[in-house]
Amino acid sequence: MLLHNRLFRLSMIGIMVASVFGTTSCGNKKSSDLTEEPDSIKDTSANEAKSISKPLVEHIYTADPSAHVFDGKIYIYPSHDIDTGAPENDMGDHFDMKDYHILSMDSIGGQVTDHGVALDIKDVPWAGRQLWAPDAAHKDGKYYLYFPAKDKQDVFRIGVATSTSPAGPFKAEPQPIKNSYSIDPAVFQDTDGSFYMYFGGIWGGQLQRWATGKYDANGSKTDLQKDDEPAISPRVAKLSKNMLEFAEPVKEIKLLDENGKEILGKDHDRRFFEASWVHKYNGKYYFSYSTGDTHFINYAIGDSPYGPFTYKGVVLKPVLGWTNHHSIVEIKGKWYLFYHDVELSGKTPLRNVKVTELHHNADGTIQTIEPYTKQ
Repeated sequence: MLLHNRLFRLSMIGIMVASVFGTTSCGNKKSSDLTEEPDSIKDTSANEAKSISKPLVEHIYTADPSAHVFDGKIYIYPSHDIDTGAPENDMGDHFDMKDYHILSMDSIGGQVTDHGVALDIKDVPWAGRQLWAPDAAHKDGKYYLYFPAKDKQDVFRIGVATSTSPAGPFKAEPQPIKNSYSIDPAVFQDTDGSFYMYFGGIWGGQLQRWATGKYDANGSKTDLQKDDEPAISPRVAKLSKNMLEFAEPVKEIKLLDENGKEILGKDHDRRFFEASWVHKYNGKYYFSYSTGDTHFINYAIGDSPYGPFTYKGVVLKPVLGWTNHHSIVEIKGKWYLFYHDVELSGKTPLRNVKVTELHHNADGTIQTIEPYTKQ
């Protein structure tokens, strides 16, 4: 989930043009630098760009797709965007989701099935509001849905719900995972069978308010506000054998530049904002993430699930709408990127999930994906 409100002034056409042609709306400038639409955006036609992929479903709005292959079938665990009339603000109150729908398909390009409501916020005893980006895992015949929600005190926690079917319905545990906080849980199963949860998101995701290890309700609304110091770190914890709790204290992940130095807070093109994801390729661990107000999906490579991870480049250029959130999965020997934009609605809070093929180069780097092409 991304958050900033000022970019809502940019039209759907403007964001598309920025994505394709590199205008300042999605380049090195922060969103707070934009007080009006650049002339290059105002005067450009939407016909100059075309999406490389189509929405997987059109009957509901979906976002933040976490994709997995379970029992030989592709399952997608997205957010379910709805318009509740919640006010738009920098803390993301307009992302006011109430439930989750799980999607599935037998193959890429095949028919997509919506399995209906898998979990509703009214059935999560501890939750107050806002079911944001989820993920799922499978172990010993049971399926686990991990999800962030604000508790009754309006603090984001991460919950878990279980089912005997990958499509749900899921039953939530009575309490959130102990010592969990912030948003965007992503669960990675290593080749040795161990499971790790990666999580965190700044601004409305509240990660910056946990800088001391305890929640500060009056803390920064954005980041650490220390531009010349290392940027705030994503988090990771190994999951317990029962998949319902952390097996260890939460750890911080270091993201390094090409010189082995931690990426700084002022480096908005490369620093972590939210949307962690990990996949393994040729024995290396790939940590990918969103940069938020510069709208990239970036990736970094490491030798351990705990990192450190060294920045390598961009997976996905900016998309229609303000947010960018993804997953990467191998399906029948090919790799795919699941992501979202706002092709259907033109409105940032009402998104649609998509998929496109992803390619690793011979040296292990990832080919950058342009989500739109010139017609």
